[in-house]
Amino acid sequence: MRSSIRVRLTLSHLTVIVLAMGLSGFLLLSFLERYFLQAMEDSLIAQARITAQALVPGARVSGPPVVVQAPAYNAIQQQQQGNLSLQTQNVAPPSTDPSFDLGYLADASFQLSTQLDTRIRILNTQGIVLVESQPAGQGANLHSDPLVTQALTGQYASGTDPTGDGPEAAMHLALPVQLDNRLVGVVYLSQPLRDVIAVLRDLRTRWLLSTAIALILSGVVGFLLSRAIANPLHRLTAAAGAVAEGQLDQQVPVNSRDELGRLSQAFNEMTAHLRTARQMQTDIVANVSHELRTPLTSIKGLVETLRDGAVDDLQVRDSFLETMENETDRLIRLVNDLLLLSRADSAALNLHRESLDLAQLVQTTVNSLLPQAEAQRLALNVETNPACPPVWADPDRIKQVLVNLLDNALKYSQPDSTLTIRVDCANNRLVQVQVKDQGIGIPATELAHLGQRFYRVDKARARTEGGSGLGLAIAQALVKAHGGQLWLESQEEQGTTVTFTLPAA
Repeated sequence: MRSSIRVRLTLSHLTVIVLAMGLSGFLLLSFLERYFLQAMEDSLIAQARITAQALVPGARVSGPPVVVQAPAYNAIQQQQQGNLSLQTQNVAPPSTDPSFDLGYLADASFQLSTQLDTRIRILNTQGIVLVESQPAGQGANLHSDPLVTQALTGQYASGTDPTGDGPEAAMHLALPVQLDNRLVGVVYLSQPLRDVIAVLRDLRTRWLLSTAIALILSGVVGFLLSRAIANPLHRLTAAAGAVAEGQLDQQVPVNSRDELGRLSQAFNEMTAHLRTARQMQTDIVANVSHELRTPLTSIKGLVETLRDGAVDDLQVRDSFLETMENETDRLIRLVNDLLLLSRADSAALNLHRESLDLAQLVQTTVNSLLPQAEAQRLALNVETNPACPPVWADPDRIKQVLVNLLDNALKYSQPDSTLTIRVDCANNRLVQVQVKDQGIGIPATELAHLGQRFYRVDKARARTEGGSGLGLAIAQALVKAHGGQLWLESQEEQGTTVTFTLPAA
C-alpha cells in the first residue's frame, strides 16, 4: 500500500469512525445490559413480596426498594408480575408463637406457577425447600448455597450464575421473610436470562451491521474527500518539480477558496514573480552590457586613435583625454549605482540615521541646483510647512533621492516653467515631499514601468542626455529602505508629480 496522503487521510477517517462506533456501541450495550438486569431484579423482588404475602399474611420481605423508572422499565415489571399466579388451599394463618416456622406449607394445597419461567422456592430457616414452582426440587436442602446462607442471616442476596440450573445463564435472588421481626424463611427466585441475552445479541448484531455499513459509506466519503485534497497537492507537487527544473510558466487551477485554493493562488503568484525576476535579470544583464559597451567602445576607439599618431597633436590629445575621463566617470557612476541597488535588494544598506530637518535639506539641495535651473530658464519654488516634525533618516541618502528627482524634473521640464518642491505633513508620523514640474509629462501606458531599472520613457534620447535609467529606481530603493513610499502622478503636456514619504523622528 502506497504511503500517500490519500491513503493516510482515508485510513485516518476510517479509524475515527471505528473508534466512534466502537465506543458508542460498547457504552450503549453496557447501559442496556445494566438496564435490563436491573429491571429484572426489581421485578423478581416484587414477585417475591407478592408470593410471601400471599402465603404468609402479614409477613415482610427484606430487600432493596424498587425505584420507579421510565415507562419502558415499568412495562417490563408489570409484564413479569402479571404472569404470576398463585392458588392456595388449607393454608394456616401465621402464629405469634416464637417457634413458628413455615413448615405447615409442606402440607398445604396450593398451585404456584409463572408464565415467564421464573422459578420460585420457599425455604424454611434450615434451608429446606418447602414450596417449589418446579415440583422436582421440593425437599432439597439449599443451606450451602451462598445466596441462601446470606439470606438466612437476614440480608438480601442476589447474583447471576453463568450456568444456572441448566445451559443458560440466570439471575438468582434470595430474600429473607420476617414476621414480627423474626426470620421465618427465605424466598428464593431464579429467572433465566435468555430473553435479555437474545435482545442484547440482536442489538449487537444490528450494531455490527450498522458499523459495517457506516465503514463502507465513510470509506467512500473518505476516499472522495482525500482525493479532493490530494489531487490539488499532486498538481502542486508536479508544478513545483517543473519550476525546479526551470519551467517558470507553470500555473495550477484554483478551484476553491479554502487553504488549498489559497496555496494554489500563492503558487501562481510565486511563479509570476519568478518569471518577472528572471526577465528583469535578463534585461539587467543586457542593459548593463549595453551601457558598458558604449563607453568602453568609445574609450577603445580613442586609445587606438591616439596610438596611431593623434597623441602628437596636443589639442586633439587633450580633447580625447577629456572624453575618456568623462566616459570613465560615467562608468564609475554606473557601477556605483548598480552596487547601491544590489545592496538595497539584499537589505545591506548602511543607513546613518539621525533627526533631520527635511525642509532645510530640501532648500540646500535646491540651492545647489540653481545654476542648472537658470541655464534652462526654470524657476525653482520651495514651499515648506513649519509645523512638520523632523524625520528619522540618513541625510546623504535623502539628498541623493532629492538630486535624482530634481535632475529628472529639470531634464524634462519646458523652458520658462516653474518647478515646485513642497514639504508637508502627511500625518503625525509621516512627512511628505512633492516634486512637481510643468514638463512634457508621461504617457499613462508608461507609468506602470517607471522605476524599473534601465527603463526610459523617451528611448530616442541619447544615453548621455537621458541618463542610465537608474535614477528613479535608486530613489525608490532608498525611500523604501527608510520605511517610506514613493509614487508618481503624470499627465501628458501638463507635467509630472513625484511624491515620497519618510517617517517622523
